[in-house]
Amino acid sequence: MYTPIPCNTIRGVIFDLDNTLVSSALDFDWLRQQLNCAADVDLLQYIAKVPDATYRKQLEDKVVEHEIMDARQSSIMPGCYALLSYLRQQNIPTAVVTRNCIQAAKLKIDHHCLQFNRIVSREDFPPKPAPDALLDIIQQWQLAPQNILYVGDYLYDLQAAYRANMPSCLVTNGEDLPFTDQASIVVQQLGGLMYILREQAYMLSQEHARVEV
Repeated sequence: MYTPIPCNTIRGVIFDLDNTLVSSALDFDWLRQQLNCAADVDLLQYIAKVPDATYRKQLEDKVVEHEIMDARQSSIMPGCYALLSYLRQQNIPTAVVTRNCIQAAKLKIDHHCLQFNRIVSREDFPPKPAPDALLDIIQQWQLAPQNILYVGDYLYDLQAAYRANMPSCLVTNGEDLPFTDQASIVVQQLGGLMYILREQAYMLSQEHARVEV
């Protein structure tokens, strides 16, 4: 348990992919059973620790196969297009950091005609909750981590953001999640985040106007 990083002026936004920007119907419990992974063990960590390289590759290929099938059946999440359009209008850079393989991630992003400054998959850095991918984007964008918001739908997203010293936004999709108190912002859908960012931009413009006067 930790206190989330306060959300100040947002100058960059990084998104999770599945069930944040696009839908995912991946059944991880079923996948764990198929790959003989215990229910309380992270699937990617389990595969990474398999000592036999040939068997490990077989497990990786099975996961990729299911991810690609899921990508072909995905749909856009409510408020996604409007939020991304608003961020483009405000010249706020965007990126995706996903635990997906790069093939599935790009398939989903291209299929729904989404555009980002950068897409990072598990092939590039250790997967979330490791903060490595977020830290690399911080360095690339040359922004303070407190001014970059990470948006996701799961505990790993909040943990990765906290470890990168950046605020987080949890998209609940209407679910009663047990880790909402670990997020800097909580919204049901992406439209709620757009409202918050608009309000923040308005308040900032008002402060600048007072200073100029």
